[in-house]
Amino acid sequence: QVQLVESGGGLVQAGGSLRLSCAASGVIFSIFTMGWYRQPPGKQRELVAVIDSGGSTNYANSVKGRFTISRDNAKNTVYLQMNSLKPEDTAEYYCNAALPMGARNYWGRGTQVAVSS
Repeated sequence: QVQLVESGGGLVQAGGSLRLSCAASGVIFSIFTMGWYRQPPGKQRELVAVIDSGGSTNYANSVKGRFTISRDNAKNTVYLQMNSLKPEDTAEYYCNAALPMGARNYWGRGTQVAVSS
């Protein structure tokens, strides 16, 4: 059974930092592209950052230079370091594990991030 469990969300003031973690089980973690997505209140889910099995990363323009995605294959965990947080970063953040061509696609339940001004 595949499980993705996010943690690390919370309430922070603008300019602050949080680190999200996503622990995966039931998958061969190292071969998956891991991603963080977010869904602001009343809006659609959007890509935040992804990291593929080789360590290559891609970020949404809105978070470039502020957020860093990383992975620890030994711990089956992907991280999202979020610095210089802004109120518009407020959202439910979801972890995703995917294989190319949509062969497999899994989601966590999410963790809430709220940034106060």
